[in-house]
Amino acid sequence: MSYCFQCGTKVINKQCNNEGEIPYCNKCEIFHFPTFSSAISAIILNPDKNKLLLIQQYGQVDNIIVAGYINKGENAEQTLVREVKEEIGLNIKDYQYMKSKYFEKTNTLLCNFICTVDSEDLNQTNDEIDKAQWFTFKDALKHIKSESLAEEFLIYALKKMNY
Repeated sequence: MSYCFQCGTKVINKQCNNEGEIPYCNKCEIFHFPTFSSAISAIILNPDKNKLLLIQQYGQVDNIIVAGYINKGENAEQTLVREVKEEIGLNIKDYQYMKSKYFEKTNTLLCNFICTVDSEDLNQTNDEIDKAQWFTFKDALKHIKSESLAEEFLIYALKKMNY
């Protein structure tokens, strides 16, 4: 950050207690702590927990997992339920938090969950989804975007499931 987002004055780095040097606006007399977006991503299992869902979206051919930004006033769990319903039209029966990872490309902290949905019916996907498909765990590992954060979360989830 080079300029104050409130008044436009050039900021300086100033010592802030135990936080180290933080951008500071002399005019507004406030520190500007770094901000970033927060989002969820979801490993989605079918009701029998023997298949998982991969999607393609925005004209891309890579298979990834469902993800979405956390809106103001929401927690990660509420976002998970909303995003799964909005994007693929299914209801979550249960879920478990897995892990988080910072994604530098979009300046986003992703909170990953594994969840089970109430149906395999994919007839209610929204226009953000180009393709949604159920895969066996073995096939999902073959078809997910290689060297992606989605692949990292999938491998982690499958290890936790002792697959």
